[in-house]
Amino acid sequence: MPERKALFGVGGGTAIGAAPETLRLAVQADHEGLDLFTVSDHPYYGGRLDAYSIVGVALGRTAKIAGLVNVTNLPSRPAPMLARTITSLSALSGGRIMLGIGAGGLWDEIAKLGAPRLGPGAAVRALEEAITLVRALSGGGGPVTFDGEFYQVSALEPAPVPAAPVWTGSVGPKSLAVTGRVADGWIPGHAADWLSPRYRNSRPVIDDAAATAGRDPEDIATIYNLPGLITPAPLATTRDGDGRWIGGSVEQWVEELTGAVLEYDASGFVHFAADDTPADVTLGRWAQEIVPAVREAVARDA
Repeated sequence: MPERKALFGVGGGTAIGAAPETLRLAVQADHEGLDLFTVSDHPYYGGRLDAYSIVGVALGRTAKIAGLVNVTNLPSRPAPMLARTITSLSALSGGRIMLGIGAGGLWDEIAKLGAPRLGPGAAVRALEEAITLVRALSGGGGPVTFDGEFYQVSALEPAPVPAAPVWTGSVGPKSLAVTGRVADGWIPGHAADWLSPRYRNSRPVIDDAAATAGRDPEDIATIYNLPGLITPAPLATTRDGDGRWIGGSVEQWVEELTGAVLEYDASGFVHFAADDTPADVTLGRWAQEIVPAVREAVARDA
């Protein structure tokens, strides 16, 4: 049986006024031994920091943790330049970068950037082209020529840097199939977890597409964005009436996440605070109490 190992991360804010706190959170997460530091990507909002600027500065202040934009707004970042951004951050950080990528969703906002508005089908085709091209422009080798529907490059030199893992934020069946064909991981949308209808209905689409493409579906990770309370005492129920995880005590978190890894093959969790508890306090409980206990429980089962 292959070794089970889950990644654990924390999500940071992108508000300009919260920049010092966001960077402190990244440094603390690194010191606490977490695997990932993530931020969202909404470049059309003037009050928010550019996601890749945050990640770049955070990587410069840390030593081990990986950076992830959760997920990159592809229409605002053309694939050839996105490839250069990712390979550059990888080279500067010693490979501590993941590429989270999505087809785009808030098109009224995206259009304000001057990006062409794409319909759902076109956006998915552009996503698949982008992943293919970003990979082609990583790892060295000969010049890359790509003549796609949305991207064209001619004899472009790839970076001599290994390709970063690609995780998508796919939602619809066509983009889920793209994940199965060409991606390394999937981040379910709307903070859906392993017990949600979204997961149950979506993961088989990924697996079928992977198998059809000659890939092993088990090679495609599922990483969950997981907001929730970390409470001093157990909650009477850890899920709401719709079955959505709301949190609980450290013990309740450990039991839930251990089961997610062992029973549902969860590959990772990114925690987002769900109340006004100071971020460093919440992160401390997540990183010092919950994460080590889950890692130990999973290792015991190996």
